[in-house]
Amino acid sequence: MIAYVARRCVQGLVVVVLVSFLTFIEAHIMPGNPARAILGIHASPAQLRAFEIQNGYNRSLPIQYFDYIDRLLHLNLGFSYQLNQSVASLLNERLPATVILVGLAVVVALVLCVPVAITQAVRRNKPVDYAITGTAFALYSMPEFWLGLMLIMLFAEKLRLFPPVAPQGNVGQILTHPAGLVLPVATLALGSVASFSRYLRSSLLDNLAEDYVRTARAKGASRRGVLYRHVFRNALAPIITLIGLSLPGILSGALITETVFNYPGIGLLFWNSALSQDYAVMLGITIIVAIATVAGSLLADLLYAVMDPRVRYGEA
Repeated sequence: MIAYVARRCVQGLVVVVLVSFLTFIEAHIMPGNPARAILGIHASPAQLRAFEIQNGYNRSLPIQYFDYIDRLLHLNLGFSYQLNQSVASLLNERLPATVILVGLAVVVALVLCVPVAITQAVRRNKPVDYAITGTAFALYSMPEFWLGLMLIMLFAEKLRLFPPVAPQGNVGQILTHPAGLVLPVATLALGSVASFSRYLRSSLLDNLAEDYVRTARAKGASRRGVLYRHVFRNALAPIITLIGLSLPGILSGALITETVFNYPGIGLLFWNSALSQDYAVMLGITIIVAIATVAGSLLADLLYAVMDPRVRYGEA
C-alpha cells in the first residue's frame, strides 16, 4: 500500500506539472497583451516596456515558466494587478465558498441517487425505470448554464420561491442565507445525480446476480434484507471511485454555476480573470484545481480499498 501511495503521488506530481505547463503556454498565446490589460489603453510604449522588463514578460517562455515553477515551490502564486491583491489571499477568500458549494452538491447528489438507483434496480425494465432513465439522460446532457437559467425562470421568476442570485460575502454570510444556495446547489447536483444513479443502478444489478444473493435467499433472508445488508454495501464501493473521477467535471460545472448565479467562489473569480487577462489568477486557480483533482482521485482509491477488503493495491 505504501509503495502504491508513493507511486500515485509521483504520478500526481507529474500531472500537476503538465497541467501548469499547458496552462502557462495557453495563457501566453491568448490574444492580447498582459501589460496592456494591466496598465490600460492609455499607457505609453515606454511604460509597457518597463512593466514587461520589471515582471519578466520580455524573457523567453521557457525562462518565464521556470521562474513561475520556482515561485510555486516557494508557495508564491503570484500577484493580481487587476485586483491589487496576491493570488494566495484571493484564493483564501474565495476557495471556502466553492468548497461549500461543491460539497453540498456532492452530498445532495449522493442522498438523491441512492433511492433513485435502488428504485430502478428493483423495478428493472418497468415503466418507472424507463422514466427515471430518460430523466437522468436529459439532466446529464443538459449544460449547467441552461439548467441554471431554467431553474431561475421557474423558481425565482415564476414561483418566486428562491432568490435568483446567490448570497454574497464570506462563508459565514453565505451560510446565513440558505435559500440563496438552493438553486446553485441544485444546478450543480442534478447532473451528478443522473450520473451517480446510473452507475449505482448498474452496480446494484451486477451484485443482485451474484451467487451470494441466491445463497442468502435460499437460507431464508428477505429480499429487502439482502438488498440493504449485503448488495447495497458492495454496490456502493465503486461510487467512491466515481466521485473522485467526477471531481474535474464537478469543479468545471462550478465555474459555470458560479457565473450564472454570481456566486463568490473561485469559478466566478476565474471567469472574471479570463475576461480581464489576469494570468496570475488563472494559473493559480488551475494549479489548485489540479492538485485537488489528483488528491481526490488518490483518496477515492484508498477509500475504495477500505470499503472493499478484497482490493489490495501493490500486491502481485
